Amino acid sequence: MQSVHMMSAYDEELKFLSKRIAAMGGHAERMVEQAIAALVNADPGLAQKVIQDDLVLDEGQREIDDKAIVIIAKRQPMATDLREIVGAIRISADIERVGDLGKNVAKRVAAVIDGRQPNSLFRGLEALANLALTQLKEVLDVYASRSVEKIGFVRDRDDQIDAMYTSLFRELLTYMMEDPRNITPCTHLLFCAKNIERIGDHATNIAETIYYIVTGDQMPADRPKGDKTDQVVSPGTVSAK
Repeated sequence: MQSVHMMSAYDEELKFLSKRIAAMGGHAERMVEQAIAALVNADPGLAQKVIQDDLVLDEGQREIDDKAIVIIAKRQPMATDLREIVGAIRISADIERVGDLGKNVAKRVAAVIDGRQPNSLFRGLEALANLALTQLKEVLDVYASRSVEKIGFVRDRDDQIDAMYTSLFRELLTYMMEDPRNITPCTHLLFCAKNIERIGDHATNIAETIYYIVTGDQMPADRPKGDKTDQVVSPGTVSAK
């Protein structure tokens, strides 16, 4: 009877990690959505809320780290259970970084308000964010279901994010070269775009961790990561007219 009770308590501890990951993931998604809304709508109040909300993710990561260490010390898990616990630590770190990226976008809202750019640029950022958030949501769904056979979408989606980011990068550089007054606000938007693109990279990291949790193997490295902005003229070459 005691053994059954111990196993039940152990299962609850593992479920706690999964529930906290799900809660962190939902919070990170909302932060990014609100950061983009604040940027598009020039809403510094909403931006400030996003910045403050980052503390919730910081606390969530600490809680998962502390709980995982206690479980490892107390239960001495092996095989799948150990991968589950270590995976929770890794995934919470990626989710916390997604929150940081959302916060970084929010921090630039005030600077962008002073030099409003064409709506097409904001629509581009919005589209990029929607793609990155869709990837994050789908990956978190896979974590909840452990349906790794559905994980193939991740790299295709990441390719789409990289391509859209590169296109937006080119467009922003064009505006900067056309008018020196655009350089400062467009530079802030470039950083925002890069932060959004990085969300897709963290979603890919989470997918790789999930694959490892379930299979014990690393995801096959089918392709190199990265956008193609290194093939585009760098901001340092922008000249004033």
